[in-house]
Amino acid sequence: MMRFIEFISEQKNTHMTHIEDKVLYGGVDGTRQAILALRSLRDMVAGVKDGNVSVKWDGAPAVFAGIDPRDNNFFVAKKGIFNATPKVYKTDSDIDDDTSGDLNSKLKAALKYLPELGIKGVVQGDFLFDASEIKTKKLSGKMYVTFHPNTIVYAVPSGTDAAKKVKAAKIGVVWHTTYTGSSFETMKASYGVDTTQFRNSKNVWSQDAMLRDMTQFTMTKKDTEEVNAHLSNCGRIFNKISSTTLRTLENNGNLAQLIETFNNTYVRKGEVIGNTKTHVNKLIAHIKQKFQKEIDKRKSEKGKTAQQKKLDEVLQFFSPQNKISLQMMFDLQKSIVLAKLKIINILNRLNGAQTFLKTRDGYKVTGQEGYVAIDKLGGDAVKIVDRMEFSYANFSPEIIKGWDKPGRN
Repeated sequence: MMRFIEFISEQKNTHMTHIEDKVLYGGVDGTRQAILALRSLRDMVAGVKDGNVSVKWDGAPAVFAGIDPRDNNFFVAKKGIFNATPKVYKTDSDIDDDTSGDLNSKLKAALKYLPELGIKGVVQGDFLFDASEIKTKKLSGKMYVTFHPNTIVYAVPSGTDAAKKVKAAKIGVVWHTTYTGSSFETMKASYGVDTTQFRNSKNVWSQDAMLRDMTQFTMTKKDTEEVNAHLSNCGRIFNKISSTTLRTLENNGNLAQLIETFNNTYVRKGEVIGNTKTHVNKLIAHIKQKFQKEIDKRKSEKGKTAQQKKLDEVLQFFSPQNKISLQMMFDLQKSIVLAKLKIINILNRLNGAQTFLKTRDGYKVTGQEGYVAIDKLGGDAVKIVDRMEFSYANFSPEIIKGWDKPGRN
């Protein structure tokens, strides 16, 4: 059975790699797993394979809550829970000693209200709102109850039961990960939270991230043909790439990160990678420029020579064969992204969620941040995000963020 192990840490859910970046970091096996994961996701959406798809909510901050296995007392925490010395908060004083501002008030609200849920064990979620952040707005001609935790504005139709529950709540949290283990250091993460085990509380708008009514999801013939065409292209390109090049990058994380960082400059500008031969040449120029800046900063000849040596070592990778393979790797990433975006569009169409971006000129409709597909048999997960839409919005100064206080109205 296919496993998605590389897409999520077995121990802690603090970061998941974008599926297309497995081509840079995962070597032969990781690249193959990325393609197989998309095939598996296609089958989940088509109803052929048993699995769940969860919405990747754009909440902030991440919040952990539950029972400390060391003393059986309730706590809340941020990602410091997994420090060598776990950092958890059990009193307002604990929170005051370590945080300030908006984070401080949110953690205090979580500590006050989340015990009402009767959480057993440890769970992780995203903070969506407190009572001060709930607004009523007219968007696209309709009235909504809204909250704006980060980049995306979430909108619930006014007058519905869901809107009434949001307005009555003191805080809102969406849960996505469960942790099991006898200590924070040894806890293992698994995707999904069984919120049916929580007690109801009018003060907490709490739900899991799973998409409902997956049985209603269908792929049209055209959907299927388009996804299959992209996946077939992925397979063809993958078979042509030198395994030596893939393994070299897998074993050289610094070089892979240089390449990813360069690729991300396109994402931040909302641009797609065009001709991949040109892209490789621009990458080499970018690396030279980056190291030249470091060389110029150095005062001594010894320091300059050390930086030049680092540059020479990096440039050794760009042999004629590796440059050709790198071109094909970028072509493969583009095909993976096309397959991913098609699946995201299907999920957005069937999800029916109301999500907006707040711009300087008003609001515009957008899709969800992304999705996480969970293999029911393996319990592993893969993240798919429309980076050209969401990541660009995340970096763009034209998009007002929820934490941008002047924009919170």
